[in-house]
Amino acid sequence: MKREDVLMEALPYIQKFHGRSMVIKLGGHAMVDTCIMDTVIRDVVLLQLVGIKCVIVHGGGPEITEKMKAMGKQPRFVSGLRITDDDTLEVAQMVLVGKINSKIVSLVSRAGGRAVGISGNDANLIIARKMDRQKVRVDNREEEVDLGHVGEIEEIRPALLHTLLDNQFIPVISPLAIDRSGNDLNINADTAAGELAIALGAHKLISMTDVDGIMNRERTEVYRRMTPQDAEDLIASGVVSEGMIPKVLAVLRALHGGVPYAHIINGNLAHNLIMELFTAEGVGTMITDRSDEV
Repeated sequence: MKREDVLMEALPYIQKFHGRSMVIKLGGHAMVDTCIMDTVIRDVVLLQLVGIKCVIVHGGGPEITEKMKAMGKQPRFVSGLRITDDDTLEVAQMVLVGKINSKIVSLVSRAGGRAVGISGNDANLIIARKMDRQKVRVDNREEEVDLGHVGEIEEIRPALLHTLLDNQFIPVISPLAIDRSGNDLNINADTAAGELAIALGAHKLISMTDVDGIMNRERTEVYRRMTPQDAEDLIASGVVSEGMIPKVLAVLRALHGGVPYAHIINGNLAHNLIMELFTAEGVGTMITDRSDEV
């Protein structure tokens, strides 16, 4: 397409999205590749400059594991679930807040935007409770495992986010929380993004990951659009499996909580975010039960 055609296709979407809020969850390889991250952040700043209120939520699991090993600490997993003991929580706070969050804020500034880095602890943004013991299978037997300082979200208090968004700041949120006794907890970033989208009344939740979207069983085709029921059926049939399950469940929770649209896209390809939002065909999977295209 010619450049002017691209701009004209984007125009009605820009008009419809102006003044609306979107929660963008960053994950996957983009979290460890500065070049990819820089491109994504420039796209987010572009969205803000055309009038979209953007909130960034980021993960950091691989970086936490890498940092622990560098410090001589051995990460512990049971059936794929991280055990977050005192040392692991300290490293998670160091990596999520001190490294990743500050890096994203710096990239926003470099791209001409204004960002404020916060965690779920700030202003009691995310209130959680310690997760119950989880049943897992270990060596073909079922066991109950205490995951340590891992939280389940009980409440979102979005007043701080509204203040930042109303003053043209991009909130950048680390997936940490606090319980009602003031104890720190680590939480799942996908879950946090979904709950924040609900609390904000966001127009869209966008999950950026390492895959092109929700794919068919043969992994040869990306579903461009589906309903929440379609997505639930794909989980039940095993087409959506392994690491995609928590991502899809998080966006389904957001949709059931009142968010009109959710997207799962590949964050590793340049400008996929704006291509998904500003073109009719898109590049990933949009999940909605609405009949329109936005």
